[in-house]
Amino acid sequence: MTIDEIKDNFELLDEWDDRYRYVIELGRTLEPMSDAEHSAANKVQGCTSQVWLSLTTARDANSEPVLTYVGDSDAHIVRGLVAILLTLYSGRKPQAILDTDAIAVFDELGFREHLTPQRSNGLRSMVERIRRDARAALADAA
Repeated sequence: MTIDEIKDNFELLDEWDDRYRYVIELGRTLEPMSDAEHSAANKVQGCTSQVWLSLTTARDANSEPVLTYVGDSDAHIVRGLVAILLTLYSGRKPQAILDTDAIAVFDELGFREHLTPQRSNGLRSMVERIRRDARAALADAA
């Protein structure tokens, strides 16, 4: 699924109860994380719910790093937010990650008005974690 498909599906849903159900459904599509990946090193700090992001870095044909993530949360809606974030960021090169403003995408979807302050802070923590990984990958590649 692409972010454009998620945006299109959001537009079809008028009520936020339906949108939340859709977000929960997106969370159910996440690739399962192994027990080992549910580690302290992968846990995202700053989230009220427990959130884990596990990074795998590979090289493309030009030896540029490509960052791929799996993620999980113990909260259904947050799992859906993770799924949207991974749609935006997973499988991309570091500069593409840094050039993508996930918060603007979430604002476009209407989340600013519909997330609690704690979930908004957690979302920002997840985005910053991924952006920090991208900056580190760029530094390592230089």
